[in-house]
Amino acid sequence: MRRSIATCYSEHAVKVSDSYCSGPSPNPHVFSKFPSSNSPLSVSSIYRAKLSTSNDLLILLHWTAKDLGQSFKIKINSISLPILTTKGLKTFRLDHNSEISVFWDISDARFDPGPDPSSGFYVAVTVDSEIALLIGDEREKLVKLGVLKENLDTELLKFSLVSRREDFCADDSVFLTKARFSDDGGVHEIVVKCGGGEEMRNQRLAVFIDKKQVFEVKRLKWNFRGNQTIFLDGSVVDMMWDVYDWLFRPESAAGAAFMFRKRSGLDSRLWLEEKTKQEKAGFSLLIRACKNNPSSFLIS
Repeated sequence: MRRSIATCYSEHAVKVSDSYCSGPSPNPHVFSKFPSSNSPLSVSSIYRAKLSTSNDLLILLHWTAKDLGQSFKIKINSISLPILTTKGLKTFRLDHNSEISVFWDISDARFDPGPDPSSGFYVAVTVDSEIALLIGDEREKLVKLGVLKENLDTELLKFSLVSRREDFCADDSVFLTKARFSDDGGVHEIVVKCGGGEEMRNQRLAVFIDKKQVFEVKRLKWNFRGNQTIFLDGSVVDMMWDVYDWLFRPESAAGAAFMFRKRSGLDSRLWLEEKTKQEKAGFSLLIRACKNNPSSFLIS
């Protein structure tokens, strides 16, 4: 009997549910002296909305933290809209056909460490009055505005989070975030630690999920690029890292990149080799870090 791909990979991948570790470290004190994790300077999330017309709409929300507070930009397909107020409405035509409306209210939003709100807000996008995107917990305000019906079943809305990117800029090298890789799975806390003191030979990379170390890469001087497979919530997740510039060119805008990518159900190859259509790709989380050049994170 032919086994499923997920079953085959689960035998070789790192299982987050296991008490897995790569083995005792010759320098166990290295990671214990890390400072607390940083907060990202910006967060970008891409959503794909499936409309009743069978058309797809790509919606990007780019949140940034500035001295005067948080702000965001929304990009719908090729049209970019900077949002300059904490509450409002913008309407425009897309391809001289559909009418797009963007509703937002972040005036009472609450923020965890990071530039994107965690509660007390809403952002909604409609296409010819059809809901394309709805995030936030202040939905009763949209009901009062007539944007939402009071008895609307939001689970029927056809939009999904395609990717999330978090940008950090600091000399510290502990990056914490949260992500959900499966509709049936929970939200996981992810910590990436990259460092090991001033000596290059001590540089290591460790990844923790829900406070468990799932793998460690030693001799990072020679293993500055690579990938590891993780089995999480019944799915195969590929993790890729590239820390060459972080280690050897700290002045570079490229910095470090850590990517987690859920493999699609029928795909047996590494995501780096995929040539399938974008709609078949799984959710991806990208963590980027630089030491000196946060302007490289700007989105046009």
